[in-house]
Order: sequence, then structure tokens, then C-alpha cells
Amino acid sequence: MTTFDKREQGFEAKFVHDEELMFKATVRSNKLLGLWAASRLGLSGDAAASYATTLVTDHLENRTMDEVLNKVSEDLAGTGLAREQVAAKLQECLHQVMQQLETER
Repeated sequence: MTTFDKREQGFEAKFVHDEELMFKATVRSNKLLGLWAASRLGLSGDAAASYATTLVTDHLENRTMDEVLNKVSEDLAGTGLAREQVAAKLQECLHQVMQQLETER
């Protein structure tokens, strides 16, 4: 195996690792956002868990981050929260999850 082949394998392995990390971070942050939104909607227990799980599983079906923000913003429209506040909360959740994933290594 040449140095070029080893280097190519290294890049491929890093790409796979980065994609897995981003997938985990997205799933976890969507779940945290879903739990936060559920509490804002007055949901608790199984209803809150179901809302958060739906947000995660819907994302797995090729939903983008903008679509997630739109859905949660629409759901929270009656509570007076603006889309920007939901986006800030999503960023907060993503930051929290990235810290958790770093400590899990």
C-alpha cells in the first residue's frame, strides 16, 4: 500500500467519523429542542417524549434544520416565541450536545 493509499483511507475514515458525529449531534439536539418546546407547549411525561421523538424521527426523513425550526416555530407561535428565539435555543442545544460528545470520547 502506498502512502497515497494510506492518506486516502485516512481521509475516508475522518469523513465517516465526522458524518457520524454530526448525525449524533443533530439527533440529540433535535431531541433536546423537542423536549424544550414540549415544556413550552405545556406537555409533560409521555406527551413531551412523543413530541421530541417525532421531531427526531421526522428529521431522519430528510428534514433540514430550517424545516425543524419552522415546525417548532409554528408549534410555538401561540406562545409568543419568535423563530429567532427557537433558533437560538437550537444553537444552545447543539452546543451542549457537542460538549457532551467531546467528553464521551
